[in-house]
Amino acid sequence: MNYLLDTHVFLWVLSAPKRLSSVAMAAIQNPDYSIFISAVSGMEIAIKKRLGKLEALEGLLLEIPQRGLTELPLKYAHTEMLLTLPDHHQDPFDRILVAQALHEKLTLVTHDQKLAPYGAKILWT
Repeated sequence: MNYLLDTHVFLWVLSAPKRLSSVAMAAIQNPDYSIFISAVSGMEIAIKKRLGKLEALEGLLLEIPQRGLTELPLKYAHTEMLLTLPDHHQDPFDRILVAQALHEKLTLVTHDQKLAPYGAKILWT
């Protein structure tokens, strides 16, 4: 099984792991699974930090390999998939993560119930 972490889940893994369910944490820590963090999450964190809407740890890029995560780049095919997604959710970062999960056939690990209607496989936190 391969998973894509929603941005808030990535931050919770780093600073508030007790917010994750035991099932989600077990999946994230399972060495047999590939766990991805999107470059889009890096964009979201940087923009929200700059706007003062988020306080996040420094050196997050270093945490990706240290935690056994794999960076998922944003591909043009991911952005094209946005055209096929209905307007269930207006957050552009979440919509791109859904597009990536669908295109790459990844299970999205999230707490955001608004993402359920898209039909992506989801592991709830």
